[in-house]
This record gives sequence, structure tokens and C-alpha cells, in this order.
Amino acid sequence: MDIFCKIINKEIPAEIIYEDREILAFKDIHPAAPVHILIIPKKHIESVNVLADKDADLVGKMILTAKKIAQDLQISEKGYKLLIRTGEDGGQEVPHLHLHLIGGARLYEEIRPV
Repeated sequence: MDIFCKIINKEIPAEIIYEDREILAFKDIHPAAPVHILIIPKKHIESVNVLADKDADLVGKMILTAKKIAQDLQISEKGYKLLIRTGEDGGQEVPHLHLHLIGGARLYEEIRPV
């Protein structure tokens, strides 16, 4: 069981920002900006690579949840980034689909090979 499943099951504490029956959003423990929220499906999906057509509504709900959180945290007007990492080369560290909501400061592009 990955760390995000343990957070969903309340086996590991997290600072939860949003929760409903399908989605959980919580603060990243290693924030890259003043606002860094992880939005995850409660259904275990390892990565974008294993998404199925039936998951389309869930992924759409993740993005709409990010939008709502950005509005609630008053960062939507100035802007923010949404990021999904996939696989080792994409920088995915936890084998559970997750969407990063990053903002609260001016963000620069740092996507480059290691």
C-alpha cells in the first residue's frame, strides 16, 4: 500500500484541504511554493499510464477540484500551475496518480533533463 492510500485510509496524518467521496486534497509536506496541494483520487490508480476511459470523469473532477481550491485560497486570479508527473523519468515518486496545485508566488519554468 502506497503512502497516499494510507493517507486516504487515515493511517497517516495529513493536512487535508478538501475531501469528498472520490477525491482527497492535502498540503504537500515538501512544498515547492507557498501553496502546494496534492489532489488525489481515492480510487487507487498508479499513474496516467494506466488510466482507462472510465476514469475520464474522475480526472476531470480532480482538475475542477484544483480550480476550486485555487479560488478558495485566492490564488486563481494571479495564476498557478497544475502538474501531473508520470513514471520515473517524469519524476513521479509515489505510485498513485496525483495532481500538484502549485502557486501563491511567481513561478518559473524549470523543466529540463537532469
